[in-house]
Amino acid sequence: MRDPTCHTLSPPPPVSGLYPLSEFYAAIGAVLPEASLVAPAQIPEPCRSLLVHESDMTSTLERFYGDKLRVEVLGRRTVGSDYFREVALALERGGRRVEFGAIKMSLDLFSIDARLEILREEQPLGRILAAFGMTFASRPAAYWRLASDDFIGRALKLPGPRVLYGRRNTLVDAWERSLAEIVEILPPD
Repeated sequence: MRDPTCHTLSPPPPVSGLYPLSEFYAAIGAVLPEASLVAPAQIPEPCRSLLVHESDMTSTLERFYGDKLRVEVLGRRTVGSDYFREVALALERGGRRVEFGAIKMSLDLFSIDARLEILREEQPLGRILAAFGMTFASRPAAYWRLASDDFIGRALKLPGPRVLYGRRNTLVDAWERSLAEIVEILPPD
């Protein structure tokens, strides 16, 4: 019989399931919005179709809205070869913001040209990956239901507090190395 007092504990999870968004909140001493895990079936449409897939959000949102996206950088920081940024993805026609996200990219895994394009902060990551022919896979790890706070509300230009849905995703290269860790949050449609 196994001794219940002698077992190996799993390593602790990252600071938050909302990592890397949690890094930006921690940097300003703010508290993350209340969030709870949800099963994909609990996410209402069209959010479910926009979140529950194994593709990048750039191409998914561009197909859904029939418009190209532009990136609006709300915050950034670099730690070694890791580049963090908070962004709103907006439609080119009309400027409607259709996603708020926080992303950590491992710049050393990108070619020099792709890295420079990322740092120019003009294109969404999905478009950069496609433009440079980078092979990647999307690995959604969790889906969230959360209440918008003032910061996310302003980032998505919401008229007031709303219930939002999002996902925690990792983009990996052909060798399963993490290119990017992302929290992607959609506005209500």
